[in-house]
Amino acid sequence: MSENRLPLEDLRVIELGTLIAGPFTGRLLADFGAEVIKVEPPGKADPMRSWGKTKDGVGLWWPIQSRNKKSITLNLREEAGQEVLRELVKEADIIIENFRPGTMEKWNLSYETLSEINPGLIMVRTSGFGQTGPYKDRAGFGSVGEAIGGLRNVTGFPDRPPSRIGVSIGDTLTALFASIGCLVAVHEREQSGKGQVVDTALYESVFSIMESIIPDYLLASYVRERMGNILPGVAPSNIYFTKDKTYIVIGANADGVFRRLAEAMEQPELADDPRFSTHHARGENMKLLDSLIEEWTKSLPAKEILKILEEKGVPSGLMYTAKEILEDPHYKEREMIINVDHPQLGDFPMPGVVPKLSRTPGKVKEPGAEIMGKHNAEIYGELLGYSEERLEELANAKII
Repeated sequence: MSENRLPLEDLRVIELGTLIAGPFTGRLLADFGAEVIKVEPPGKADPMRSWGKTKDGVGLWWPIQSRNKKSITLNLREEAGQEVLRELVKEADIIIENFRPGTMEKWNLSYETLSEINPGLIMVRTSGFGQTGPYKDRAGFGSVGEAIGGLRNVTGFPDRPPSRIGVSIGDTLTALFASIGCLVAVHEREQSGKGQVVDTALYESVFSIMESIIPDYLLASYVRERMGNILPGVAPSNIYFTKDKTYIVIGANADGVFRRLAEAMEQPELADDPRFSTHHARGENMKLLDSLIEEWTKSLPAKEILKILEEKGVPSGLMYTAKEILEDPHYKEREMIINVDHPQLGDFPMPGVVPKLSRTPGKVKEPGAEIMGKHNAEIYGELLGYSEERLEELANAKII
C-alpha cells in the first residue's frame, strides 16, 4: 500500500445510526480513510446537526462528528428504500446501526438477510443493552449505560448525588469498543472470507472499564462509592489550591515520585516519615498528607509550582479549559487542534486524529456535510448506476 494512502481506504461503510455512539464509530473509521456513507431519512435530519452551540445557524458539533463522511438520504421505513439499501450492501464492507434491537429486522434488513446478499458483510450493532438478554428491548441512551454500567455511582463527591462526567463518555466508550470489534472482524474476514455481527452495548462498554469493582465486592466486601478527586488508598493524587486561586493536579503516589515531590516542597524528610514512606502508609494518612501539600501549593502561583514539579519529574498539570488548550504549544506541535475549511464558517477548528500512526496517519479532509443528501448523485448515480430518471422517481416518492 502506498504510504500516501490512508490505511482504511479499501473499506466502504454504511452508517445508519444517529446521535453519538454509532456515528462516533463512523467518525473513527473515516479518520483513517474508510469511505463512510452517512444515511439520514429525507426531511428528518440527525439531531446532531443542531445539538450543542451554534454559529450563524450552524451546529458546531456536527462538523466534527460527521467529518470525512458522505451524506445521502434514504427512507428505510418504505420497501423501496429497503431495496435501495440492499443494493448498497452489495458494494459495502460494513454497516453501522444503533437503533433499538429488532428495528433492522422490522425493516427486513436483518443481518441474516443482508449477509445472504453479501456474505462478507460486517454489521456493527450498538444498543443500550445488546441484541440478546432480558433487557434487549429497552431504550438506552449513554446516560443509562453509564448508570447501569456502574460509572455514575462512583462519579462525584460522597456528600452529593451521583454526577455526570462532562462529556458523553458512555457513547464514546461504546464507539471505541465498536471500532475495535469492527476492525477485529475485518481482520478475521481476511482468513475466513465471512462477515459477522459486532454486538456492542452501552452498559457493557462502561462496565468493562470499571477496574476491580466486582472482585472488590465479592472477595473483599468493599463497595466502591463516590470519592471526589481522590483515589481510595492512593496518595497523593488530588487537586490542590494555589496562591493565584486556581487548582493544579498532582499525582505522586509511587514511592520514587513521592520522594521527588517532597524534595520539590523542600521537605525531603517527608519521604522517610513513617506516616508517608510507603504506599500503604500514604493511603492511610491521605488527609494529613494532602493538607501538607496544599499548604505548600497555596504559597506559590500555579505556574511556578508546575515549573518546579516539572524539573523534579513529578506528574502535574493545570485544569485546562478550551482557552488553555488552544494556547498550549504541545497541542499545537502534536497537531491536536486542526483547522478544516467549512463552506459557511471558513476555518473550522476541531480535534486532530487519534492515535498517531508513524507511516500512514489518519487525516481530516472535510467537515460534516452541511446539506443532507449532498452525495446522493455520487452514491446513487455513480456507485449504483441509477439514471437521473430513477433518482427523480425516488425523490418524488420521498425515498431519497
